[in-house]
Amino acid sequence: MPPPWQSRRDFPDLAARFVQALTAVKGEVHQADSLAAAYDLTNQLLRQMEAEKVVLNDERPLHNLPRLPHITYHQVGQEEAALRDFCARADAGLTSADAALAETGTIVLTSGPGKSRLASLLPPVHMALVPTAVLTTDLFTWTASFNRQRLPQSPPTNLNFISGPSKTADIEQIMAVGVHGPKRFIVILYA
Repeated sequence: MPPPWQSRRDFPDLAARFVQALTAVKGEVHQADSLAAAYDLTNQLLRQMEAEKVVLNDERPLHNLPRLPHITYHQVGQEEAALRDFCARADAGLTSADAALAETGTIVLTSGPGKSRLASLLPPVHMALVPTAVLTTDLFTWTASFNRQRLPQSPPTNLNFISGPSKTADIEQIMAVGVHGPKRFIVILYA
């Protein structure tokens, strides 16, 4: 068996590199020094955008997010028949992340029970609460680690790599944001 992958990249501060890379592609990053501060920041942003409907994946750390009384929430896994319709009308979708790739400012979402890609794709705003513990250098380093952890199990049916809001330049090579997905992508990176 070959030795584990060793990245040739060396970023002295993975969080700083992640912020730099994601903001370069029009993503927004807010940093919090604790999970409690991340919850406060999430709710502050939801108030600022005047969100009325929010879909959230059924995953940590979203289980304990304090719910705002003026918002209607739909948690993935409850009333699956209504999920697509709710996501299409939601103001924001909340997820966590399985990994955050510092080199490119990308978050990785895996599929599984209680985790729907609709929460990250249909609402106009996608917010991800991402612990600094899942920061890694690059795609190759994460893949090597992921493969070592997952070899005895079957892989997820879906992996999403998200690097900023949806963008396309299909028409006359003019960049348009939010055509095929969220117009706004916000990561709350917490310690």
